[in-house]
Amino acid sequence: MISTQLIIYCINPRCNSPINPIGDSVCATCQTPLVHRYLWATGSLSAKISPGMRVAQRYEVISPQIWLDTQPGLPPDVPEELPTEVISYLRLYQKRLHLPQAYGFVNNLEGDTTDILLLENVPIDERGNIYPTIVEAWEQATAVRQVYWLWQILQLWTPLSELGLSRSLLVVKNLRVEGWCVRLLELYQTPADEKLSLRNLGEFWRFWVASAKAKWLQKIVQQMCETEVELETINIQLNNLLLASAAELPLVLKVAGSTDIGQIMAQNEDACYPNALSDLDEPLLHHLSIVCDGIGGHEGGEVASKLAVQSVKLQIRALLKEVTEQTVLVPPELLQEQLEASLRVVNNLICTRNNEQKRQGKERMATTIVMAVQVPQRVQTSTGWQSNNTHELYLANIGDSRAYWITRNYCQLLTVDDDVATREVRFAKSLYRKALLRADASALTQALGTRDAESMRLKIQRFIVEEDGILLLCSDGLSDNNLVEQSWQDYAIPVLTGELTVEDAVRNWIDLANEKNGHDNISVVLTYCRVSPEYLVPVTPVLPEEIIEAQIQKEPEELEEQEELEEPISFTESSQALLDLDLDLDLDLDLSEEPPLSFEVPPTLIRKPKRGKGLVMVGGVLALLVGGTSLGLFAWWQINPQGFQQMCRQLPQRVQQVCPTGK
Repeated sequence: MISTQLIIYCINPRCNSPINPIGDSVCATCQTPLVHRYLWATGSLSAKISPGMRVAQRYEVISPQIWLDTQPGLPPDVPEELPTEVISYLRLYQKRLHLPQAYGFVNNLEGDTTDILLLENVPIDERGNIYPTIVEAWEQATAVRQVYWLWQILQLWTPLSELGLSRSLLVVKNLRVEGWCVRLLELYQTPADEKLSLRNLGEFWRFWVASAKAKWLQKIVQQMCETEVELETINIQLNNLLLASAAELPLVLKVAGSTDIGQIMAQNEDACYPNALSDLDEPLLHHLSIVCDGIGGHEGGEVASKLAVQSVKLQIRALLKEVTEQTVLVPPELLQEQLEASLRVVNNLICTRNNEQKRQGKERMATTIVMAVQVPQRVQTSTGWQSNNTHELYLANIGDSRAYWITRNYCQLLTVDDDVATREVRFAKSLYRKALLRADASALTQALGTRDAESMRLKIQRFIVEEDGILLLCSDGLSDNNLVEQSWQDYAIPVLTGELTVEDAVRNWIDLANEKNGHDNISVVLTYCRVSPEYLVPVTPVLPEEIIEAQIQKEPEELEEQEELEEPISFTESSQALLDLDLDLDLDLDLSEEPPLSFEVPPTLIRKPKRGKGLVMVGGVLALLVGGTSLGLFAWWQINPQGFQQMCRQLPQRVQQVCPTGK
């Protein structure tokens, strides 16, 4: 049917007059924010439908294969038995930052028996414009961004290949870029008789990198094309080139955080770092941000969240000190393992406290966590000078506390919630929109402290800070009802333009959450990351900023999922008990005195240390206690010596000899 009027319906089911013109931001009747959800219609049939048509009395065809759902408050059609083509999208849900999600189907169109699969979370902006391909954006991209794009594609190669989808990375029109981020329009099945390898990927890249601004990129791609090189070798070389290119940029970090009880709750079970009481001179301040949302029984949630923050601080201080002492670049896989081990330590600390207090079922205390660690490694840059920061940002989350990356042009959700709706999608049991209709859709499936650390699913992401932006960490007191997605332009851009300090922005976000949500505690931590050379004068005094740069010279032109069903976590209210821990370490993170790392491309292969010898930084024989490191055991010993000694007594005699015996 040809559309005669471009309209969109309000998502508020109680709205008396829900019809609004497309393009309006809020409903004229009830002031509910209007949702403009642009979809990608897959298949050859959808490509034949002309713009201006309305499909299934609901979908407005904006341009070829770009459809707008004019009734986003209604669930899309989904068959009872999911078609085979959709299963891969569900299995890869954890990669949603780069990959689209299955939304629903349109069937029996004009007598055709073929269903059209609709995809959401696609590289289309809020106005319905598709983002450019890598080829279209290549010439204007910086050297570090060009390398970063290829590094992201390489990280997708293995998970897509395992599902027979590697062809998706070899179609130019399918590879789109939203700023730094590579995003795919859809997934393409690799023909059974077609065996794709790194050589195919190298040949695909070859014509782009002919004009690459990072000179060694051409040599890496040439190696992919001409030799039977291992994926690990290319991954290491590309990573080292990425870090050396990123280190050419300056990096200024400003961090602030705060937590609020909210409008309804009797006590605040959230905890965050930094907060209003943080020491402004602490070296850790510019490298670590944490938000925890405590949950549990009597005297539980607030204890768990504060215990998690204190334990993580203790471990990250030691980790960063160890990193600065390395003489080679520490691979991202190794740092990810270290951070996973740290979270397992925190989990076991809380579990031990639960066991000591004989907490069972809903009385067990726990906490969500979202944390970001900016790791300042030294490196010799691509142009030969010494830099003391590779711009690496590691991100971890458990539960439903979230992280967003916000620039002047977009707001990107970086994390995936650990809830029932997500579980249903990962196990390919339901499409996400249908899973959201469950009564228990938002119930958590994991949090720190609920069960043994070995049963936890941990995912540590690594990002490179190569543009000005804001990293926003928050509890669900802010993120509920898509409040961040609806409000980021008004509350984040003023920080990026120098009109607002980071501290004032934190307060504004909390005030907004109290006004619009208010049903829960609220925690917000903002990190303003600046790589542009211009200095923006703040409106009011701010935290001391750390300028992480050396003398700058001018530049030349997973997926195997456990199939056991995860049970939702349910908790009762907590009391106002507080946790008072003194975990200060005499840790100096002054980077100016350490020698820089040398760097050459192609670099010498950095071999991962063998498991039996521990990790490069803080490994040891006691790692078996928590699936982590001796650093983790030190944290356990500092925070809970009685529980630690009890665990030590259960170990073999030769291992007991290395357990600390006193404080």
